[in-house]
Amino acid sequence: MEAVVGQSKTLKEKTNKVLGVNLADAKISKAYLSVAFIALLLGGLLGLLQGLNRAGLLELPSWLNYYQVLTAHGLLLVVVLSAFFTIGYFYAGISHTLGGLLPKVRMMAWIGFWMKIVGLVLVVIPILMNKASVMYTFYPPMAAHPVFYFGLVFVVLGIWTLATGAFIQVANWRKNHKGQHLPIFSFFATGVFILLVGATAFVAFEVLFMIIPWVLGWTDTINVMVARTLFWAFGHTAVNIWYLTAVSAWYVIVPKIIGGRRWSDLLTRVVVIALVIMNITGGFHHQIVDPGIELPVKFMHVFMSLAIGFPSLMTAFALFAVFERTGRRKGGKGALGWLKKLPWGDVRFLAPFIAMVAFIPAGAGGIAQSTNQLDQVIHNTMWVVGHFHLTLGMSVVMTFFGISYWLIPHLSNRVLTPGMNKLGVVQTVIWTIGMTLMSVTMHWVGLLGSPRRTSFSTYFDNPTALSWNPLLLCVGIGATLLLIAVIIQVYAVFNMMFFAPKGETEFPIAEVEENASKTPYWTERWGLWVVLMILVISMAYVLPLTDMIVNAPPGSPPQKTW
Repeated sequence: MEAVVGQSKTLKEKTNKVLGVNLADAKISKAYLSVAFIALLLGGLLGLLQGLNRAGLLELPSWLNYYQVLTAHGLLLVVVLSAFFTIGYFYAGISHTLGGLLPKVRMMAWIGFWMKIVGLVLVVIPILMNKASVMYTFYPPMAAHPVFYFGLVFVVLGIWTLATGAFIQVANWRKNHKGQHLPIFSFFATGVFILLVGATAFVAFEVLFMIIPWVLGWTDTINVMVARTLFWAFGHTAVNIWYLTAVSAWYVIVPKIIGGRRWSDLLTRVVVIALVIMNITGGFHHQIVDPGIELPVKFMHVFMSLAIGFPSLMTAFALFAVFERTGRRKGGKGALGWLKKLPWGDVRFLAPFIAMVAFIPAGAGGIAQSTNQLDQVIHNTMWVVGHFHLTLGMSVVMTFFGISYWLIPHLSNRVLTPGMNKLGVVQTVIWTIGMTLMSVTMHWVGLLGSPRRTSFSTYFDNPTALSWNPLLLCVGIGATLLLIAVIIQVYAVFNMMFFAPKGETEFPIAEVEENASKTPYWTERWGLWVVLMILVISMAYVLPLTDMIVNAPPGSPPQKTW
């Protein structure tokens, strides 16, 4: 009986590989990706309203508050787009590399989907009613309507359900493939879902045990320091989760698209392990200007934040080594001749390549914000907004765009046509120009003192504030270009999903070099890496949080500032 089951599973894996996609699993991923790109369209429209308002070109109507727009824009793009795309992408890859989802995992994926949808509806309703204009950071002492926080609880529960499903799928594969290395794509997925659980645990505690009792009136005040700290333990990690998602495509997908091979399987897995262990720590570098946190604690978190730079440097080395090797195999000569051999006209490569290059200045800006003296200058300015758009809007979202041009056709049993590829290249160029213009001018005007999180104001025609106007005008122009790019991208996604010519599209996963050394099996010790992650988190947070609770400052009642 066991032999028959084993043969059946092997046949299922072979069939899945030949067909390229399991149709039942594809429906799951397409549902997540559809929500992601609808969120992109709505968030992009709200982003245009913000950009034009900050440029002084548009005055919002009385029934639409600037901070209401800011809250919705942040949640739609930072939470909905990023999270739904990440889950749809990784579930598609898990299905492809692990032989199709188990029936119970497929069921959990749908349960998680609808829990997240219900949560988002509950979050959106009070935002539309202007009862939750607390920005996506939802810092106390600002307090939203209780329904807003109930929605966040459903979102987190949905994420935990999805993560559990992914872990069950991976455990089942490992049980049936003892002694084998987990396929590299699923290795990345495992790391991402571990980080999602770890990060959301902090914000779930904050919302469930601090904010909800506070907004319901069960407790009179809230410990603002603890709440902010728990949020940034989540928020700092969330950004890096989206970054790790992009990195998975850089390592695994892009080399295949350009006709190359992965640099090193061991290096790739070490990068994932390092990012999992070190990612959740470092949240206090977002609170460098906060009072009540001792300097040694802030310095420790700065070090932990900067430590993430090491796997990033390893990534830069590995990827450009792959590009050079591939270009030279294709006949590239001289110091830079290999660059000419890369497929610059292929949107599946062009978009993620620009995303990689953008991460160089984005990472440098992150170092500036992690440095106490430099952060004092730019912390509450538009610089931070520019940095965020450069990291998420360029390095992450452009990688997502590049992924969509092969993932959507793959899931839909359709093909990327030359015409759609050219449209994708045009979209990539427009997005690059718009985001570069907007993020660079945000950095610049931030250095001149323009504050973040505020609508347009001349501050009674103050000369300094008036000097910001030309740069803020560039922000408005950039936002306009970005909405044009968003419309093209959303059109491309749904065209490839429903109207592109039928055909088979490969799920491109690169193999390692032919003469690569064998990867040691210790990389598969996920239990050990999770324990190390928990120990590092404990080093970073146990003593500071204990001090904040034992020596708590005066609490704050709920406040509505809009």
